[in-house]
Amino acid sequence: MKRILITGGAGFIGSHLCERLLNEGNEVICLDNFFTGSKENIRHLLDNNRFELVRHDVTKEYYAEVDQIYNMACPASPPHYQYNPIKTIKTSVLGVTNMLGLAKRCRATILQASTSEVYGNPLVHPQTEDYWGNVNPIGIRSCYDEGKRCAETLMMDYHRQNNVDTRIIRIFNTYGPNMDPNDGRVVSNFIVQALQNKDITMYGDGTQTRSFCYVSDLVDGIVKMMNNEQKFIGPVNLGNPSERTVYDLAELIIKLTNSNSKIKFAPLPQDDPLQRKPDISLAKKELCWEPKVDIEEGLLKTIEYFAKKIEKGI
Repeated sequence: MKRILITGGAGFIGSHLCERLLNEGNEVICLDNFFTGSKENIRHLLDNNRFELVRHDVTKEYYAEVDQIYNMACPASPPHYQYNPIKTIKTSVLGVTNMLGLAKRCRATILQASTSEVYGNPLVHPQTEDYWGNVNPIGIRSCYDEGKRCAETLMMDYHRQNNVDTRIIRIFNTYGPNMDPNDGRVVSNFIVQALQNKDITMYGDGTQTRSFCYVSDLVDGIVKMMNNEQKFIGPVNLGNPSERTVYDLAELIIKLTNSNSKIKFAPLPQDDPLQRKPDISLAKKELCWEPKVDIEEGLLKTIEYFAKKIEKGI
C-alpha cells in the first residue's frame, strides 16, 4: 500500500485516478481548490477511510508524507484556462515547483500531467516526443501551453540537479464520464447540444483533426508510467492515435444520440491546432501500453453520463 497525493483530484481525470488507486488498496489524498473540479466527481469516495479530501490551491505550499505525487492540477479547457490566464500559468509553474519541493523532501516519485499542447499547432504529424513544437508564446493559449512547457523544464531540472524521481506524460484529447458539461471541449459541447437537439457549434470548417482517448485507457497509461520499473521518466505521449476530423465526430455523435441537431459553423479560435495525433511508439515500447476502448464504445458511455446530468438539470 502506498500513500499517494493527487493534485486536481476532483477534476475530470483526477477523479478517475483517485478511484483507480483506491481500488488498488492505496491511501489517497485528493487535493483540489474546486475551480474546475467538482465534489460530485469524488462524493462516492468520501466514505472510504483510505481517502482524504483537502481543499487547497497548489500555488501555495502543501506538506504531507507521501510516496507518490500525481500533479494533475490545472484548468485544461480553453474557456477555463483563459478565464484567468495569469492564475493558469501560476498553477502550472508554482504548482509543480511546490510539488517538486515536496517530492524532494519526501523522496517521493512525482508525475507531471503535461499536455499535447506543448506541441502547439504542430508542423510535424503525428507528433513524437522529440518534436519541440510550434507554440505562440504570447497568444491567448500561451498561459496554458507555455505553463506546461515550463513545468516540464522544472521537472527535468529537479531530476538532473536534485535527483528527484520524476515522470512526465503528455496527455492528448481525452473524454469520458466526469467531464464538465460546460468546459467548452469539443466532445462535451457536441454531446450536450445533441442531447438537447440544439444546433451543434462547429468552430472552423470541421476539417481540423483530433485523436480521442477514453479516460479509462488514459488512467491505465498514467498508472503504468508512475510505476514503471525501468525508471523511464519520459516525456511520453498518452493518447489514442485513431485520428478523425471534428466534423466526423459531430456526425457520429448526432447518430449515436438520435439527435435532430444541425451543424452550424463559427470562426476558429486563435491558435487552435489544425491537427493533433500522438505517435505512441514510445508508450508501447516502454510501458506496453496502448488504448483499448474504441470511439463508439467510449462515446456511448459518455453520452449516458451526460444524459443523466441533463436529466438532473446539470
